[in-house]
Amino acid sequence: QVQLVESGGGSVQAGESLRLSCAASVYTAGINSMGWFRRAPGKEREGVARLDTDNFTYYSDSAKGRFTISQDNVKNTVFLEMNNLKPEDTAMYYCAAGTGGRFRYWGQGTQVTVSS
Repeated sequence: QVQLVESGGGSVQAGESLRLSCAASVYTAGINSMGWFRRAPGKEREGVARLDTDNFTYYSDSAKGRFTISQDNVKNTVFLEMNNLKPEDTAMYYCAAGTGGRFRYWGQGTQVTVSS
C-alpha cells in the first residue's frame, strides 16, 4: 500500500508561485507513474501533470509553460512547481501514483486558492 501526503498549498495572488510536494510512504516495484490532478468547485477532476520513471512527462494545456513536475527519488517525493498562477488554477490538488498512467493510489489533497 502506497500512502501519499501532499503539502504546499495555500492562498496566493495572481502571478505568484507555489510549490506542491507529495511524499510517498514507499515506492513499490509496480509504480512507474506519478501525477498531479486537480478538482475545482463544480468541475470534474482533471489531470495536470504526469511524470514516469522513463522521464515521460505530460502537462495539460493549462499547465504547459507554467507548471513543472519533478521527482526526488532519494526522498520519495514528487513536486509540482506552479508559476504565474491564475484565479482559474484555484482547486484542490491531488497527488497520485500508479502504473502506465493508471493511477490507483491517491493523496488527500492540498488546497490552492489564487485571488485576482
